[in-house]
Amino acid sequence: MSQKSATIDDLSREPPLSAIGSRWQLFTDQVMGGVSNGTMVRETVAGRPAIRMRGNVNLENNGGFVQIAIDLSPDGKAVDASPWRGIELDVFGNSEEYSIHLRTEDLTLPWQSYRQSFRADPQWRTITFRFQDFVPYRTETALDTLRLRRIGVVAIGRAFSADLAIGGLRYLA
Repeated sequence: MSQKSATIDDLSREPPLSAIGSRWQLFTDQVMGGVSNGTMVRETVAGRPAIRMRGNVNLENNGGFVQIAIDLSPDGKAVDASPWRGIELDVFGNSEEYSIHLRTEDLTLPWQSYRQSFRADPQWRTITFRFQDFVPYRTETALDTLRLRRIGVVAIGRAFSADLAIGGLRYLA
């Protein structure tokens, strides 16, 4: 493809709708008995429109995550991301480490994903995540970008206060 990138969300639509028509959603470990809590709001962060995830990650009751996620198709089905090398995420945070998780149609259990970590500093910056650098988590199946279904941005794995803003999400050519 000749394009440098393709928009997944540029925050141009009314929240929680993304530019591609799917909805951002908030998930916490409470879905499995944990006690972490979180919020997701659309607001201006450091002069820029953003989706902001805040919360407290708590490890009690086998918990430990707060997540915002977006399906890559409004109907929740997989998309073919094979023409792209990865994704770009515009982030602003509280100097904590977060993860980006990919899910494909090949993953059947909720804890399975492909992951990369990143630090979200208190200034806007764009982070590039190449598909080849994602690490399978609790699966032996290789990442198949022909069957990409969801992207999640996650505060996970240790007790801390999450505060992360996303100002854009794109595929990278």
